[in-house]
Amino acid sequence: CRVARSLLTGKNAVGRVIARPFAREPGHFVRTANRRDFSVNPVGETMLDVLKNAGFDVLGVGKIEDIFNHRGLTQSNHAAGNEACMDAAMEFLKKDYWKGLMFVNLVDTDMLYGHRNDVAGFAGALEAFDKRLPALLRLLGEDTLLIITAAHGCDPAFPTTDHTREYVPLLVWGLGIDEGVNLGVRESFADVAAT
Repeated sequence: CRVARSLLTGKNAVGRVIARPFAREPGHFVRTANRRDFSVNPVGETMLDVLKNAGFDVLGVGKIEDIFNHRGLTQSNHAAGNEACMDAAMEFLKKDYWKGLMFVNLVDTDMLYGHRNDVAGFAGALEAFDKRLPALLRLLGEDTLLIITAAHGCDPAFPTTDHTREYVPLLVWGLGIDEGVNLGVRESFADVAAT
């Protein structure tokens, strides 16, 4: 994949080469947790760059460092798996020395369940996240904003293993929000970055 990354450059560069190592024997392969994404540099300045250049901490958990080609982050933990990423996020939250953005990717929900048409696994991943959420919320400060969303749809019940086109969730919590408000259908992910 490193060789492919070095070749897939120029005017029509491939944005990301994904290395997904497997183990076991032919016909019985299973994915390992050693996934790596080899990305091109983001085009233009990203939200991560803006925050880092303004002196804020920018923490990446999971594959975030790979997606942004290691740019715009002040610290990262390339944890593998939803549980390990939640553990890493909670460890960052226990430290009172940082101020800025933590960007967490829970890749199992997509990679292991959505793209593999594993409805029960997908539901289990959502349930496991939901069970961990109260402990995470207890670690958030009064001036913290938590945004939960997804990069794309990946319906595990759809008859292909491709991304699907349903709307993704956008849940926002914190900053003294006392009661729920319907944010409606947003026009762009740019709303998240602007917020």
